[in-house]
Amino acid sequence: MINIQRAIERYSADHGWLKSNFSFSFADYYDEKYLQFGPMRVLNDDSIAATEGFGMHPHREMEIVTVVLNGVLEHKDSLGNRAETTWGGIQRMSAGTGVFHSEYNISKDEQLDLLQMWFLPSVKGISPSYETTEFDTEGLADTLVPIASSNGVEGKIAHVHQDMTIYLSAPSAGKPLAFTQGAGRKVFLFVLEGEVSVNGEAKLGRRDAARIENVPELSILSEKGARIMLIDLP
Repeated sequence: MINIQRAIERYSADHGWLKSNFSFSFADYYDEKYLQFGPMRVLNDDSIAATEGFGMHPHREMEIVTVVLNGVLEHKDSLGNRAETTWGGIQRMSAGTGVFHSEYNISKDEQLDLLQMWFLPSVKGISPSYETTEFDTEGLADTLVPIASSNGVEGKIAHVHQDMTIYLSAPSAGKPLAFTQGAGRKVFLFVLEGEVSVNGEAKLGRRDAARIENVPELSILSEKGARIMLIDLP
């Protein structure tokens, strides 16, 4: 089963300094079709104006992964961490028993674009923690590059407390990208840029998402080149 959520179907919120598109029920937006997908609970596609951001606020019992697409994100938290992340960097915060953090666009003139994702942890009651990692932006071509996982994946990747892996990829025009879905597992596919087709049938455009279940073999093809995110979930 391939359930497609078009970009235009997402809930949009415009607060002036913050423009958000929600792929899941979040804040004032509720849709029983998009409450959760496996342990995946939130995907917010945010654009934050220069010098703006979210002040200190609390989280608990959630794995929060942020992918910066453009600009520079400043993170501070009650654990004493401070970091700046841009395209090519990933940040992971395990809220665990509780943590406060802030997220700001520290640029004076550039918009910040990011994806923030929340996942339910496989174990509750862990100590809160934070880390940033980097990936080779030039190494995404025609391969699935893991950027966050709980599994023994090679490379320096963000460690999430859930049986899942987040991949980024940039399939070239006309070169199919293959992925095998394990028995009983799910795939969340999100198109960052461009257009792709899945198994020659489902066609997805920029910021479209596909929730995929019981499809063992996936072949992802772009006619003109694309950039995608694929999340393997229990």
